[in-house]
Amino acid sequence: MFLKNYMESAVDNVLPNLLRAFDKVCTCDKCIFDIKAIALNQLKPHYVVTAKGELYSKVEEMNRQFETDVMKALIDAIDIVSKNPRH
Repeated sequence: MFLKNYMESAVDNVLPNLLRAFDKVCTCDKCIFDIKAIALNQLKPHYVVTAKGELYSKVEEMNRQFETDVMKALIDAIDIVSKNPRH
């Protein structure tokens, strides 16, 4: 058994494609982790403890509102980090 915040996986899946649209954003490890942390703090956690729960979450990820929420949180985080990089 495991405990996992599925939002971390969703952020990890969306972020690489989204970064391609922001060519001036630093992609060093520190900035990427800052972007992820800021976005995850804006998103409601979605914890799963079984493989079945993870599968259900993957299906939910196909929901357009879910994807929009993740993208908005990431875009906001990219904006914050790009204006105030800590590296």
